[in-house]
Amino acid sequence: MELIQTLIDFILHIDKHLVEIVSEYQTWTYLILFIIIFAETGFVVTPFLPGDSLLFAAGAIIARPESGLNIVLMMGLLIVAAILGDLVNYHIGDYVGPKAFSGKYKLLKKEYLEKTQNFYIKHGGKTIIYARFVPIVRTFAPFIAGIGTMSYGRFASYNVIGAFAWVCSFLLIGYYFGGLPIIKQNFTYVIFGIIVVSLIPPLIEILKKKK
Repeated sequence: MELIQTLIDFILHIDKHLVEIVSEYQTWTYLILFIIIFAETGFVVTPFLPGDSLLFAAGAIIARPESGLNIVLMMGLLIVAAILGDLVNYHIGDYVGPKAFSGKYKLLKKEYLEKTQNFYIKHGGKTIIYARFVPIVRTFAPFIAGIGTMSYGRFASYNVIGAFAWVCSFLLIGYYFGGLPIIKQNFTYVIFGIIVVSLIPPLIEILKKKK
């Protein structure tokens, strides 16, 4: 319970925590953020790590002259982290997936694998790109793509496009608008708003399926 509270506090007050990280670790901040973005996209067990809010807050802090951080360097490193994370997740799914659907586990039927494969054949590209902007979903999308045996070449190209669009958009929005007085005074609400807005698409899909 304490861990969950700590995580929620970190996400909602991520600007303050990032300021502390920059102040204490300075240039090591690049590596710390690289690891967080890589872990969130690269491991199925870490979908709870902040992504959108982290990028937005990082952009806002980099805009401050005293941070000493470079927006171009940070952008390049985090794009690489996002790309590598999805590639690792894809290969984990590719390696673990077929074994999981071997028939040993009754709840994991082969027909599920075939349906997933057909889905990615039809919607694979836009799924990988759109998933970048949806918390939790972006962690599972590459894993499922690996399980569904989506071709590596096709996945890799959409992975690069999605990573570039995701990192650049949130980082630059934070960089150019995060320093506005109204944003700084209501940063917690802005972060909460980002989380809520990013969860709207999957909620709409769930409601559609129920109807």
